[in-house]
Amino acid sequence: MRAKFLHGAALWTFLFAATLTTGCSDDNDYKDVDGQKPVVELIADHIHVDPGSELTLTATITDADGIRSIRLQNAELYLDKTIDLLSIYGEPLYSYELEYAITLSEKLPRMADYPIIVTITDVGGRSVEHTIMVSTDNDSEKPTIKFAAEGEFTTLTAEDGTVPFHFIVEDEQALDYVEVSIPSLELVEKVDAEGKTKFDGVVRLPIAQSGTYDVKLRVVDKFANEETTTTSYTVKVVAEMPDFQKMYLSDVEDASQLTSDVFGVPMRIERTGAYTYKANYYSQKAGTEIYFIPQKADIYPICFGRDPNNLNKLVSDPSIAEPIVLEQANVYYEITFNISDNSYSMSTYSIEQAIDPAPHEFGSISLDTWNNGGSWLQEFYFGYMTDAPKNIQRFEQDNINPHLFYLKSLSLKANTQMNFIIHNWHHDNWWDYCAWYVDKSEGADAVYDPEVFGYFSDEKAVHINPAWQGTMLTRQNKDWAKPTVKTAGDYKLIFDAHLGRVKLIPVDNK
Repeated sequence: MRAKFLHGAALWTFLFAATLTTGCSDDNDYKDVDGQKPVVELIADHIHVDPGSELTLTATITDADGIRSIRLQNAELYLDKTIDLLSIYGEPLYSYELEYAITLSEKLPRMADYPIIVTITDVGGRSVEHTIMVSTDNDSEKPTIKFAAEGEFTTLTAEDGTVPFHFIVEDEQALDYVEVSIPSLELVEKVDAEGKTKFDGVVRLPIAQSGTYDVKLRVVDKFANEETTTTSYTVKVVAEMPDFQKMYLSDVEDASQLTSDVFGVPMRIERTGAYTYKANYYSQKAGTEIYFIPQKADIYPICFGRDPNNLNKLVSDPSIAEPIVLEQANVYYEITFNISDNSYSMSTYSIEQAIDPAPHEFGSISLDTWNNGGSWLQEFYFGYMTDAPKNIQRFEQDNINPHLFYLKSLSLKANTQMNFIIHNWHHDNWWDYCAWYVDKSEGADAVYDPEVFGYFSDEKAVHINPAWQGTMLTRQNKDWAKPTVKTAGDYKLIFDAHLGRVKLIPVDNK
């Protein structure tokens, strides 16, 4: 049975006799010198290890009368070893250095404790017992910095003259503390991570003036492993709420998902006038939580959510804002709000009421190949296209919402610049029968950070769903999407033809 946990490991003992003294040959005829129990000095009474690793039990043992034996016991480790010093040496030892090595089974669970009872008996039959705790909770891995605020942010002047700096850190065992510093300001702030495995924290930095600051983030776990990063944090400190030209909807679980996508997260919404915005959003599951943010990379320093003191109003402070909860599944929400007076309203409309510009039912035999009255009809579908209409990766249509489409796995390399549009398949490479391009009406940079896609069909023979009331892109305002992939991996492309929104996120995000 012992082999089950000790896994055939070598169990060996380094025996070091510090003092050997000749005694009587009769084991039962040793005379007491002081009649005291043995003295044991454990080198470590708590050992942290990984399953499958080797550990060494070490101790210094002394006894004026002479040490007879040492016994090591733990039933869960199938350990019951008696070191009979009298049998080994034929004489009592008065000082002994214990070094006993054990190799643990790889099958032992993590985060478990195994108390090993060490019993020392002298030649007079007096015993003393100590416990060495072995815990499979060793942490040799560095903590990870999952998110650190980086980029440009607008923040309102705080009463205490501080600016929030947001971070998310993780560790496989337990975090100790996080240190945030700005060397140029000789500023250091330390935050207790409370022993958590994941810590979502905010440090308020005494930054009174707008500017760009190099902020160093250092995270340390309970085993003194540490990780650091330095970010460029640009803040614009303002006294009043700005009239933001862009606003976004965030539906992610934590801020790291705002920066792990290639594009599309958070979702750009419509600005309808001064301080006013309108968001249309498809709720796939009941209980979806959303916020509105004017910066793309974080929910700090400004985030619009429900005011807990007045649920009919919004509040811009992320430390107190509550999420707007979308109670219904498989419906579209329309939310309008004003950040000047913090008013907002919500309504819903059904999937059937939502309209998209596609001219035919996806997957139907309806595409007129020659556009001559239907002499040859092909299957109509569209997807991800990087070169020509004959070569596309077909989208998968959602089984509930016909306006929603997926490309479930797209393997991308880091530092790759993409070049694609959404286009219908055509046997003979006819262009722009039904296509979605990046809307670059706000500037050519939009193609490298695509936020809004618009519908386009050949002006000479426009093909469009007549029930759709939207505006088509002009030839001058359309372009291919050219975002750059930051991190290699498998991504999922999600396209809502009704909203004209596309996002490309890591496969494991949702």
